[in-house]
Amino acid sequence: MSVTLKLATSLDGRIATAAGESRWITGAQSREQVHRLRAAHDAVLVGIETALADDPELTVRLPGYNGRQPARVVLDSRQRLTPDCKLVKTARDVPTYVIATEDPSPALLAAGVKVLAVRAVGEDRPELKTVVKALAAEGLSDLFVEGGGQVAGSFLRCGLVDTIEWFRAPILIGGEGRPAVGALAVAALAEAPHFRRVEVTALGDDLWERYARG
Repeated sequence: MSVTLKLATSLDGRIATAAGESRWITGAQSREQVHRLRAAHDAVLVGIETALADDPELTVRLPGYNGRQPARVVLDSRQRLTPDCKLVKTARDVPTYVIATEDPSPALLAAGVKVLAVRAVGEDRPELKTVVKALAAEGLSDLFVEGGGQVAGSFLRCGLVDTIEWFRAPILIGGEGRPAVGALAVAALAEAPHFRRVEVTALGDDLWERYARG
């Protein structure tokens, strides 16, 4: 399975203010391009904190778009998604997966959500290499990771990210803002994940930077 990480940040790599305000850091052209990227992938993944805070649909919403919708995947160890959230309410229309570390919730199953139980690591978090294998076994081959900083950091730390789609807005939020990438446990520069820039495109006032592992 190939894994693409999407980041939409300020110039200083922040995805929200300290108070959590994040709509909208990037402009309309960047957001439209994100929807095109979603359409090009089999599945879109977020963490449970993003799912609870934003109540997203994670669907492709482009004018005139009639193509298939990518599956939605939520890393939700304790199955905290509720039946009234958009992802669960639309699970019978768009394939929706919850990655858990315990037995499937009857309420989620009844709503049409597919619960994949995987082994836990650390603070009861899904082990990501197992997650990727489980999704691949479901027939998904291209994963678009849109989660928060903790999710981004976890995928990078595990060496699972093949490409990065980085949308950078010309604003500065400062050190008190929420970082796009969480802890990587990098003690020396030689240990840092390395990517090469393959393309830069202006989207209005934003920059869209594409990176490949290597």
